[in-house]
Amino acid sequence: MALSILNNIPSLAAQNQLAITGSNLQRTLFRLSSGSRINSGADDAAGLAIADGLRANVSALTQSSRNANDGVGKLQVADGALAQVTNLLNRAITLATESATGTVSNSQRGALDNEFAAIKAEIDRIGTNTTFNGTTVFSGSSTDVYLSDSTAGGSSTISAITGFVSSLGIGLGANASNVLSSIGNAGLGDSVTIGTQTYTFAAAAGAANTVAIGATAADSLANLAAAVNGGAGAGVAYGAGTVANVDATAVASGPSVTFTAKIAGAGGNSIFATETGANLGFATAGTLAGGAGSAGLTTAAAAQSALTNINNAIQAVAGTRGNIGAAINRLQSAVNVINNQTQNLSAAEDGIRAADIAQEVANMTKFSILNQTGISSLAQANQMQQSVLSLLK
Repeated sequence: MALSILNNIPSLAAQNQLAITGSNLQRTLFRLSSGSRINSGADDAAGLAIADGLRANVSALTQSSRNANDGVGKLQVADGALAQVTNLLNRAITLATESATGTVSNSQRGALDNEFAAIKAEIDRIGTNTTFNGTTVFSGSSTDVYLSDSTAGGSSTISAITGFVSSLGIGLGANASNVLSSIGNAGLGDSVTIGTQTYTFAAAAGAANTVAIGATAADSLANLAAAVNGGAGAGVAYGAGTVANVDATAVASGPSVTFTAKIAGAGGNSIFATETGANLGFATAGTLAGGAGSAGLTTAAAAQSALTNINNAIQAVAGTRGNIGAAINRLQSAVNVINNQTQNLSAAEDGIRAADIAQEVANMTKFSILNQTGISSLAQANQMQQSVLSLLK
């Protein structure tokens, strides 16, 4: 090999190899200190993209699990409140049965009726004041629990209806009014019968005996209220200038409408309010008995009539609790599935992103030794050209 002093090729080679060893040693130290195999996109571009996608899935699923647990919490609050309503109704059954017997005087029935009135007031308080996270539980609107894994096709919503809770809504108060709440917007052919008149929803106003479906549930029920009151906004038979419903008036408020009997005085005409259609639901369907007179326990006949209403109310509450229970079970099942997905996706991400500590320790030992030998080699290479000086002596 010719002697040269212009370039020290062995030194350059040693420097290059030492730079490579230093880079590998640095990468190994990063992996050991972070526990992650991928600390930059350069480490594994494809793996980083997959791991970040899996991490987004896990983040969305983790929050979805929280959403579902929050939904379970709200429904359990509703179920607990309805359990207390059932207890109150059971006491009302006892009072009504006692008042219905002939061995009780009217003055004694007055005392029973006072307790019955207190029960109705407490049911109203439960319906109004039961809240979860600052919102009313029994608002008639659905509780929509959103679940997602962050992908376009991996999202779903579980809905549950807690309905309304009031002494009127379950057929207890003066029975002068009833509430129709829209679960969704009315569908074609859905109908509501108030007294002797049937109102049928259609795509647009125009046909006889139809109410126009609005853009929202609130609009549709506003049109229904207008039809009952004889105002404009509904079909031909219910348009401007038509005769209002002879049995009831209506007041729309958001996704609900309240019907009130017109007949004054105790023992007035009865108005049977019914509805058909998957998107409509009375807080409870039933008789709208006209009049301001008490439907309580002041007479044996009234008490016997109240027994029927109370039994119907108990069945209505039980049905609602059954629906709530089914929704709770569904949400808990969803949580179990989500937790299983989270576990498996986390394992998949870990397989891509996590460093193999045993391998990295071995690499660190190797690159540490190579770094030391590289420095020694570079020192030797720098000494090689010193031999040229011996020729000049």
